[in-house]
Amino acid sequence: EVQLVESGGGLVQAGGSLRLSCTTSGFSFDDYVIGWFRQAPGKEREGVACIDGRDGTTGYMNSVKGRFTISSDSAKNTLYLQMNSLKPEDTAVYYCTADTIMLCGVTWYADYWGQGTQVTVSS
Repeated sequence: EVQLVESGGGLVQAGGSLRLSCTTSGFSFDDYVIGWFRQAPGKEREGVACIDGRDGTTGYMNSVKGRFTISSDSAKNTLYLQMNSLKPEDTAVYYCTADTIMLCGVTWYADYWGQGTQVTVSS
């Protein structure tokens, strides 16, 4: 059974940094595209960043390029999202995801979702 558990969210001032972690189990990173989505109040979920475990390809939504970095540690079965230069518009619930079909950086969808972690950026 695929399981995804996020941690690391919190309240930070604009310009600050946070690192999200996602502890996973039930699958191999080598066979999946793993990533991060977010959902702000009143808005649809959107793909933030992804990494294809099969070839290392990464992808980012335009508004976070240069500020966010996705990485993974397959030995620890953990996915990370380093978020720098945070802005109030980054405020959202962030979800860790896994999928076998998603084209990282091209299409954004996922079969498996964590429960989410809240990130709040104050101005």
